[in-house]
Amino acid sequence: MKIYSVTDAKAKFSQVVETVLQGEEVIITKMGKPAVKICAYEPITKNKRLGLMKGQATIPDDFGEWDEEEARLLGIIQ
Repeated sequence: MKIYSVTDAKAKFSQVVETVLQGEEVIITKMGKPAVKICAYEPITKNKRLGLMKGQATIPDDFGEWDEEEARLLGIIQ
């Protein structure tokens, strides 16, 4: 990890960018204190979990319906 002051980072911006593109993180300090962390951009990938089981499971037509005894035990009906 490389550390630059704001002034140095501004003067060496191309070098900072190249450092980050090579996989290294860069910290920019302001008045001697860490202020910013620069890391390489990684595009968001689609959520591959969504639809993972599509077509592999079925939901019965009576899903969510309770018989009278179950409904009474669960407090759904009196």
